[in-house]
Amino acid sequence: MNSVLAVSPAKESRPLRVAVLEDDQELRERILIPGLEDFGFDVTGSGTAAELYRRMLTTRFDIVVLDIGLPDEDGLTVARHLREIMPIGIVMLTGNRGRQDHIRALHEGADAFLCKPVDVEVLAGTLHSLARRLKPTRTADGLPTEASDALANRWHLDTDDWCLIAPDATTIALSVPERCVLQVLFAAHGATVARETLIAALSRDVYEFDPHRLEMLIYRLRRKAATQGAPALPLLTVRGSGYVFVACAE
Repeated sequence: MNSVLAVSPAKESRPLRVAVLEDDQELRERILIPGLEDFGFDVTGSGTAAELYRRMLTTRFDIVVLDIGLPDEDGLTVARHLREIMPIGIVMLTGNRGRQDHIRALHEGADAFLCKPVDVEVLAGTLHSLARRLKPTRTADGLPTEASDALANRWHLDTDDWCLIAPDATTIALSVPERCVLQVLFAAHGATVARETLIAALSRDVYEFDPHRLEMLIYRLRRKAATQGAPALPLLTVRGSGYVFVACAE
Protein backbone atom coordinates (compact mmCIF):
# COMPACT_ATOMS: atom_id res chain seq x y z
CA MET A 1 0.00 0.00 0.00
CA ASN A 2 2.88 2.36 0.62
CA SER A 3 3.71 2.33 -3.09
CA VAL A 4 0.31 3.87 -3.79
CA LEU A 5 1.19 6.94 -1.81
CA ALA A 6 4.30 7.43 -3.94
CA VAL A 7 2.35 8.48 -7.02
CA SER A 8 2.46 12.14 -5.98
CA PRO A 9 5.19 14.17 -7.69
CA ALA A 10 8.54 13.70 -5.98
CA LYS A 11 9.25 17.39 -6.23
CA GLU A 12 6.73 20.21 -6.37
CA SER A 13 7.24 23.92 -6.70
CA ARG A 14 6.05 26.04 -3.80
CA PRO A 15 2.32 26.66 -3.57
CA LEU A 16 0.99 29.92 -4.94
CA ARG A 17 1.20 32.66 -2.32
CA VAL A 18 -2.06 34.57 -2.07
CA ALA A 19 -2.69 37.69 0.01
CA VAL A 20 -6.32 38.26 1.00
CA LEU A 21 -7.15 41.87 1.84
CA GLU A 22 -10.61 41.83 3.41
CA ASP A 23 -11.74 43.91 6.40
CA ASP A 24 -14.57 41.54 7.32
CA GLN A 25 -12.70 39.35 9.80
CA GLU A 26 -15.33 36.60 9.84
CA LEU A 27 -15.28 36.30 6.05
CA ARG A 28 -11.49 36.53 5.88
CA GLU A 29 -10.51 34.16 8.69
CA ARG A 30 -13.33 31.62 8.67
CA ILE A 31 -14.22 31.36 4.98
CA LEU A 32 -11.69 32.76 2.51
CA ILE A 33 -8.39 31.75 4.12
CA PRO A 34 -9.26 28.16 5.15
CA GLY A 35 -11.28 27.68 1.98
CA LEU A 36 -8.39 28.66 -0.30
CA GLU A 37 -5.94 26.60 1.77
CA ASP A 38 -8.13 23.56 1.04
CA PHE A 39 -7.43 24.19 -2.66
CA GLY A 40 -3.65 24.24 -2.19
CA PHE A 41 -2.85 27.94 -1.79
CA ASP A 42 -0.48 29.48 0.76
CA VAL A 43 -2.75 32.24 2.10
CA THR A 44 -2.02 35.29 4.24
CA GLY A 45 -4.81 37.57 5.42
CA SER A 46 -4.84 41.31 6.08
CA GLY A 47 -7.62 43.56 7.34
CA THR A 48 -6.26 46.88 6.11
CA ALA A 49 -4.19 48.16 3.20
CA ALA A 50 -1.46 49.25 5.65
CA GLU A 51 -1.23 45.71 7.02
CA LEU A 52 -0.94 44.29 3.50
CA TYR A 53 1.84 46.74 2.63
CA ARG A 54 3.76 45.72 5.77
CA ARG A 55 3.45 42.05 4.91
CA MET A 56 4.70 42.71 1.39
CA LEU A 57 7.97 44.02 2.79
CA THR A 58 8.92 40.49 3.81
CA THR A 59 6.77 38.23 1.60
CA ARG A 60 6.49 38.08 -2.16
CA PHE A 61 2.93 37.25 -3.16
CA ASP A 62 1.85 35.88 -6.52
CA ILE A 63 -1.76 37.09 -6.36
CA VAL A 64 -3.69 39.53 -4.18
CA VAL A 65 -7.43 39.19 -3.55
CA LEU A 66 -8.77 42.67 -2.74
CA ASP A 67 -12.02 43.91 -1.32
CA ILE A 68 -13.04 47.24 -2.84
CA GLY A 69 -14.46 48.65 0.39
CA LEU A 70 -11.66 49.01 2.96
CA PRO A 71 -11.43 51.08 6.18
CA ASP A 72 -8.17 52.90 5.42
CA GLU A 73 -7.78 52.99 1.63
CA ASP A 74 -10.03 52.36 -1.33
CA GLY A 75 -9.42 48.94 -2.86
CA LEU A 76 -9.26 50.44 -6.33
CA THR A 77 -6.43 52.69 -5.19
CA VAL A 78 -4.61 49.69 -3.71
CA ALA A 79 -4.97 47.86 -7.04
CA ARG A 80 -3.54 50.83 -8.91
CA HIS A 81 -0.55 51.08 -6.53
CA LEU A 82 0.20 47.37 -6.78
CA ARG A 83 0.00 47.43 -10.56
CA GLU A 84 2.48 50.34 -10.67
CA ILE A 85 5.14 48.80 -8.43
CA MET A 86 5.24 45.08 -9.30
CA PRO A 87 3.99 42.30 -11.59
CA ILE A 88 1.29 40.62 -9.54
CA GLY A 89 -2.11 39.06 -10.12
CA ILE A 90 -5.07 41.04 -8.77
CA VAL A 91 -8.57 39.69 -8.14
CA MET A 92 -11.12 42.15 -6.78
CA LEU A 93 -14.19 41.41 -4.65
CA THR A 94 -17.15 43.66 -4.00
CA GLY A 95 -20.61 43.49 -2.50
CA ASN A 96 -21.77 46.06 -5.06
CA ARG A 97 -22.98 44.42 -8.24
CA GLY A 98 -22.98 47.68 -10.15
CA ARG A 99 -21.44 47.65 -13.61
CA GLN A 100 -19.41 50.78 -12.89
CA ASP A 101 -17.37 49.15 -10.12
CA HIS A 102 -16.55 46.29 -12.46
CA ILE A 103 -15.33 48.66 -15.16
CA ARG A 104 -13.29 50.75 -12.69
CA ALA A 105 -11.66 47.66 -11.19
CA LEU A 106 -10.49 46.43 -14.59
CA HIS A 107 -9.34 49.94 -15.51
CA GLU A 108 -7.20 50.13 -12.36
CA GLY A 109 -5.44 46.90 -13.22
CA ALA A 110 -7.54 44.08 -11.81
CA ASP A 111 -7.20 40.78 -13.70
CA ALA A 112 -10.55 39.47 -12.50
CA PHE A 113 -13.61 40.74 -10.66
CA LEU A 114 -15.99 38.68 -8.49
CA CYS A 115 -19.13 39.71 -6.61
CA LYS A 116 -19.86 38.79 -3.01
CA PRO A 117 -20.93 36.45 -1.65
CA VAL A 118 -18.13 34.69 -3.49
CA ASP A 119 -18.04 30.92 -3.91
CA VAL A 120 -14.61 29.80 -2.67
CA GLU A 121 -14.44 27.12 -5.34
CA VAL A 122 -15.07 29.72 -8.06
CA LEU A 123 -12.45 31.98 -6.48
CA ALA A 124 -9.93 29.12 -6.39
CA GLY A 125 -10.57 28.34 -10.06
CA THR A 126 -10.13 32.02 -10.91
CA LEU A 127 -6.81 32.13 -9.06
CA HIS A 128 -5.51 29.02 -10.81
CA SER A 129 -6.54 30.36 -14.22
CA LEU A 130 -4.85 33.67 -13.46
CA ALA A 131 -1.68 31.92 -12.28
CA ARG A 132 -1.48 30.05 -15.56
CA ARG A 133 -1.83 33.30 -17.53
CA LEU A 134 0.89 34.94 -15.44
CA LYS A 135 3.37 32.25 -16.54
CA PRO A 136 2.76 31.98 -20.30
CA THR A 137 6.13 30.60 -21.35
CA ARG A 138 6.19 27.46 -19.21
CA THR A 139 3.66 25.13 -17.67
CA ALA A 140 3.40 24.45 -13.94
CA ASP A 141 5.29 21.19 -14.55
CA GLY A 142 8.19 23.11 -16.10
CA LEU A 143 7.35 22.05 -19.63
CA PRO A 144 8.12 24.40 -22.53
CA THR A 145 5.17 26.09 -24.21
CA GLU A 146 5.36 23.67 -27.15
CA ALA A 147 4.86 20.72 -24.78
CA SER A 148 2.04 22.57 -23.10
CA ASP A 149 0.35 23.05 -26.47
CA ALA A 150 0.30 19.29 -26.92
CA LEU A 151 -1.90 19.03 -23.81
CA ALA A 152 -4.43 21.54 -25.10
CA ASN A 153 -6.78 18.99 -26.64
CA ARG A 154 -6.96 16.54 -23.76
CA TRP A 155 -7.69 16.45 -20.06
CA HIS A 156 -4.65 17.13 -17.90
CA LEU A 157 -3.57 18.31 -14.46
CA ASP A 158 -1.89 21.68 -14.03
CA THR A 159 -0.50 24.06 -11.39
CA ASP A 160 1.15 21.23 -9.44
CA ASP A 161 -1.98 19.14 -9.97
CA TRP A 162 -4.19 21.59 -8.07
CA CYS A 163 -6.49 22.06 -11.06
CA LEU A 164 -7.91 19.84 -13.77
CA ILE A 165 -7.91 21.34 -17.27
CA ALA A 166 -10.56 20.22 -19.75
CA PRO A 167 -9.97 20.01 -23.51
CA ASP A 168 -11.93 23.26 -23.90
CA ALA A 169 -9.55 24.93 -21.37
CA THR A 170 -12.11 25.01 -18.54
CA THR A 171 -10.19 25.13 -15.26
CA ILE A 172 -11.55 23.02 -12.39
CA ALA A 173 -9.98 23.79 -9.01
CA LEU A 174 -9.34 20.68 -6.91
CA SER A 175 -9.57 20.11 -3.18
CA VAL A 176 -6.94 18.02 -1.39
CA PRO A 177 -8.80 14.66 -1.69
CA GLU A 178 -9.90 15.37 -5.28
CA ARG A 179 -6.30 16.11 -6.25
CA CYS A 180 -5.10 12.95 -4.51
CA VAL A 181 -7.59 10.71 -6.36
CA LEU A 182 -6.87 12.26 -9.75
CA GLN A 183 -3.12 11.94 -9.27
CA VAL A 184 -3.56 8.19 -8.74
CA LEU A 185 -5.92 7.85 -11.71
CA PHE A 186 -3.67 9.82 -14.05
CA ALA A 187 -0.63 7.81 -12.92
CA ALA A 188 -2.47 4.68 -14.09
CA HIS A 189 -2.48 6.03 -17.71
CA GLY A 190 -5.96 4.82 -18.55
CA ALA A 191 -5.90 1.55 -16.59
CA THR A 192 -8.55 0.73 -14.01
CA VAL A 193 -7.61 1.65 -10.44
CA ALA A 194 -9.10 -0.47 -7.67
CA ARG A 195 -11.27 1.19 -5.03
CA GLU A 196 -8.91 -0.11 -2.36
CA THR A 197 -5.98 1.63 -4.05
CA LEU A 198 -7.78 4.97 -4.10
CA ILE A 199 -8.88 4.57 -0.49
CA ALA A 200 -5.31 3.76 0.53
CA ALA A 201 -4.18 7.01 -1.10
CA LEU A 202 -6.85 8.98 0.75
CA SER A 203 -6.48 7.52 4.22
CA ARG A 204 -3.79 6.04 6.41
CA ASP A 205 -6.36 3.77 8.02
CA VAL A 206 -8.23 2.04 5.20
CA TYR A 207 -10.36 0.06 7.65
CA GLU A 208 -11.82 3.21 9.19
CA PHE A 209 -12.50 4.88 5.84
CA ASP A 210 -16.13 4.82 4.71
CA PRO A 211 -16.17 3.67 1.03
CA HIS A 212 -19.21 5.89 0.45
CA ARG A 213 -16.92 8.90 0.90
CA LEU A 214 -15.03 7.82 -2.22
CA GLU A 215 -18.29 7.45 -4.15
CA MET A 216 -19.38 10.93 -3.08
CA LEU A 217 -16.01 12.38 -4.05
CA ILE A 218 -16.27 10.88 -7.55
CA TYR A 219 -19.87 12.11 -7.86
CA ARG A 220 -18.84 15.61 -6.78
CA LEU A 221 -16.01 15.70 -9.34
CA ARG A 222 -18.37 14.78 -12.15
CA ARG A 223 -20.95 17.32 -11.01
CA LYS A 224 -18.30 20.03 -10.64
CA ALA A 225 -17.16 19.56 -14.23
CA ALA A 226 -20.75 19.68 -15.49
CA THR A 227 -21.60 22.74 -13.40
CA GLN A 228 -18.64 24.65 -14.83
CA GLY A 229 -19.64 23.85 -18.40
CA ALA A 230 -16.77 21.46 -19.15
CA PRO A 231 -17.18 18.42 -21.39
CA ALA A 232 -18.40 15.25 -19.69
CA LEU A 233 -15.73 14.07 -17.28
CA PRO A 234 -14.27 10.78 -18.61
CA LEU A 235 -14.08 9.35 -15.10
CA LEU A 236 -15.85 6.01 -15.37
CA THR A 237 -16.95 3.44 -12.82
CA VAL A 238 -15.80 -0.12 -13.50
CA ARG A 239 -18.44 -2.26 -11.83
CA GLY A 240 -17.09 -4.45 -9.05
CA SER A 241 -13.55 -3.14 -9.53
CA GLY A 242 -12.87 0.60 -9.30
CA TYR A 243 -12.51 3.64 -11.50
CA VAL A 244 -10.71 4.68 -14.68
CA PHE A 245 -9.94 8.06 -16.19
CA VAL A 246 -10.04 7.13 -19.87
CA ALA A 247 -8.71 10.39 -21.31
CA CYS A 248 -5.23 10.11 -19.83
CA ALA A 249 -4.11 6.93 -21.61
CA GLU A 250 -0.84 7.24 -23.53
